Amino acid sequence: MQVALEWFEVSRAALVGVSRNVEALRKGCRNRLPIHDEWSIHILGALGECAFAKATNRYWNGGVNTFKCGGDVGESIQIRTRSMHHYDLIVRRDDEDDDAFVLVTGGPHDFEVRGWMLGKDAKDDKYKANYGNHGEAFFVPSRDLLPIGQLA
Repeated sequence: MQVALEWFEVSRAALVGVSRNVEALRKGCRNRLPIHDEWSIHILGALGECAFAKATNRYWNGGVNTFKCGGDVGESIQIRTRSMHHYDLIVRRDDEDDDAFVLVTGGPHDFEVRGWMLGKDAKDDKYKANYGNHGEAFFVPSRDLLPIGQLA
């Protein structure tokens, strides 16, 4: 499912991403990965959340300081945004088993909502990898994801 954000939507989501990064810095939070451009990661994440909400006609509150306080969109939908269309959905061991994890790829205004999977289903050993030696996670290819239309 492809979705294009309007430039005013890009601007709003980018500001949410910047605010999230400022708050993370203020709180002294450290990123799990040695990412050199955490600003871009926060902005891309917010853009993906906005794109998913637009594509599925769901409300996105653009929350800041809401990490691990429910879903990114709704109560239990977690959006994982990746910059390249061939990248996999990432789910980590400490992610909620009953949350739906959605893969969104692209940016900065053209995105593709690729599909979704429950956390407990993504945590299968066949998806386990340690890419870049950043620690183990589960990387689910888009071909194994459920269609967005099946997400309640």
